Amino acid sequence: MTDIAPLVDGVLTGNRRMLAKAITLIESTRADHQDAAQLLLERLLPRTGTAIRVGITGVPGVGKSTFIEAFGLYLIQQGKRLAVLAIDPSSARTGGSILGDKTRMAQLAAAPAAFIRPSPSGGALGGVARHTREAMLICEAAGYDVVIVETVGVGQSEIAVNDMVDFFLVLMLAGAGDELQGIKKGIIEIADALAINKADGDNLARAKQAAAHYLAAMKLFRHTTPTWTPPVVTVSAVERRGMDGIWAIIQDHRARLTATGELAAKRREQQRGWFWDVVDEGIKARFLARPEVRALLGELEAAVAAGEMSPTAAARRALAL
Repeated sequence: MTDIAPLVDGVLTGNRRMLAKAITLIESTRADHQDAAQLLLERLLPRTGTAIRVGITGVPGVGKSTFIEAFGLYLIQQGKRLAVLAIDPSSARTGGSILGDKTRMAQLAAAPAAFIRPSPSGGALGGVARHTREAMLICEAAGYDVVIVETVGVGQSEIAVNDMVDFFLVLMLAGAGDELQGIKKGIIEIADALAINKADGDNLARAKQAAAHYLAAMKLFRHTTPTWTPPVVTVSAVERRGMDGIWAIIQDHRARLTATGELAAKRREQQRGWFWDVVDEGIKARFLARPEVRALLGELEAAVAAGEMSPTAAARRALAL
């Protein structure tokens, strides 16, 4: 069993090296490491729940890393400590991941008040790593005021990030095609704000026009809470303009939802969802670990691939075990 006492002390004192080691422990797939990770989380749990949790996503090429660096440096100037959990997509072929977010946020990575942790998605749906929730709690216990989860990119399953954050920001581009077709309905319905990035130079007018189009589109959909109407703003990550406006929006959103009790209710619902996610994952893992199942799966897969059996019939036969 891994000795977790030094990790607990290191995390609680804000030691970045020990924080990184703690996250590595929870990401490990070894059974003994997983047991130690759960003990670690139990010790840290009383010190969690105070940070502002922000999810950030956007279309490819929108400049998520540039925006997060500019926004993060702004927050540090405001006296905040920031943790960034940047999720890199894993290769479907090799399972590998580039994990290059620190190189794209070099200035923020060097800041003592910031902690950046790139993690592979590991094939997890929703653009988030399997243990992102646990990593978020550890960062909160380490005293970080804001935790940002940067997801791999906009997709229909991207809404999974909404199940672990307080505020969901979607970054968009102007001039990348029909604005009303450039964003999926599911994303619009859960976005707490839209920011049109790269609103600078010759693109400024197009960005303002795109913001007007998106604002009109947002009015067609019902948001998750009646307390909040998602704003649409323009920003320039390169010029570091508009960061104060984004922070003001996040604080306003938090104040309103806290006053009505919606933020606490949302977090309770997220905890319940997390519980069932772990149950589902555990059931599948235990099922696949059974010797009789492993012995039969190869035969069933071959029969399905050869067209000798329907996938449904093969699955039912496996589940009958």
